[in-house]
Amino acid sequence: MSSGEDKSQLWDWIKAIGIALILALLIKKFLFEQYVVYGESMMPTIENGNRLIVNKLGYNLGKPKRFDLIVFHANAKEDYIKRVIGMPGERIAYQNDNLYINGKQIDEPYLNQYKKNITSGNLTGDFTLEEVTGQKVIPKGKVFVMGDNRLHSIDSRHIGLVDMKKIVGEVNLRYWPVKELEVIK
Repeated sequence: MSSGEDKSQLWDWIKAIGIALILALLIKKFLFEQYVVYGESMMPTIENGNRLIVNKLGYNLGKPKRFDLIVFHANAKEDYIKRVIGMPGERIAYQNDNLYINGKQIDEPYLNQYKKNITSGNLTGDFTLEEVTGQKVIPKGKVFVMGDNRLHSIDSRHIGLVDMKKIVGEVNLRYWPVKELEVIK
């Protein structure tokens, strides 16, 4: 190969690597992000040390749905993973370990496994939205979130309502540990 061909081939490699890096940055910024879970607030659904893929698509528009698992900016240094329980315009209450939205009991099947392991008392203590947030109804642009491990979760009962603008995205995939590989719905 001549010196000119070597330079051309080198330049082609530099361009290909540059394009790949730009694409990777764009995907990370706008489409997907990976997270490592620290803590037990979402057990047994998500466990300490799990690695997750978070889908940002659609969440840039602030469109969460009830019971989505979301990641949001809790403060300047930490992101939390929690489950969306209440949506704008709703009244939330828990009574006798049952969720009530606008006075209607709503089933939470994702808690069944955890409730079976409770030896005494309730998984979720009684409260109303007004008691824990001072709001009678969830305002526009906010959601009420809780961890599945209700006895050991810092969530909207403690930190207040979550601004939809702080939502990073929805958890779609657990990829580590490999034996627990799962698409999360």
